[in-house]
Amino acid sequence: MNYIMKLRIISGIYGGRFISAPKSNLTRPTTEKVKGAIFNSLSNFFDFEEALVLDIYAGSGALGFEALSRGAKEIHFVEKNFVPLENLRNNIKNLEVEDQCKVFKDTAVRYLNNLNLNRYDLILADPPFFEFDIHQVYNKVVNGNILSENGFLLIERSVQTFKQDFEVFKIEPYKIIGDSYIYLHKNTI
Repeated sequence: MNYIMKLRIISGIYGGRFISAPKSNLTRPTTEKVKGAIFNSLSNFFDFEEALVLDIYAGSGALGFEALSRGAKEIHFVEKNFVPLENLRNNIKNLEVEDQCKVFKDTAVRYLNNLNLNRYDLILADPPFFEFDIHQVYNKVVNGNILSENGFLLIERSVQTFKQDFEVFKIEPYKIIGDSYIYLHKNTI
């Protein structure tokens, strides 16, 4: 059986509550320090109230739950792997937020390719550092009709993938926190 890590929701209505994450090579939970920096910064210019949020490469759902705790109306989680997916469903149940969450067992690319109705206010993408389908995701979101007007795409990557990421994103990291590079794209349509 996989060892379970406990992750704290930092702020908002679920602040101080814990979710679990399986310790496996299928997930790499965002550290509390990085998560805090991301959400404290986002709070300066993004209104979480009533936002529709997509958490792709969801893993434990830590990023999506943080957005929900800060006032997002609904979170859509996309996760392709069985163990993290079951863990995510348990986290939703334990927080008693089933009415505000939808879970999709899919890859990020396939989910976005099949999307036809939702326009998200915020998309959170925290893929495993050395998976490069995030480049397809970035292009799909930036060139598609997936973000709402003034919506944001936030991607967490590693210093180790900077060269490959910069070639596709063509933007400098918005924030650098230790080994984590945070990229931010705003829809200006």
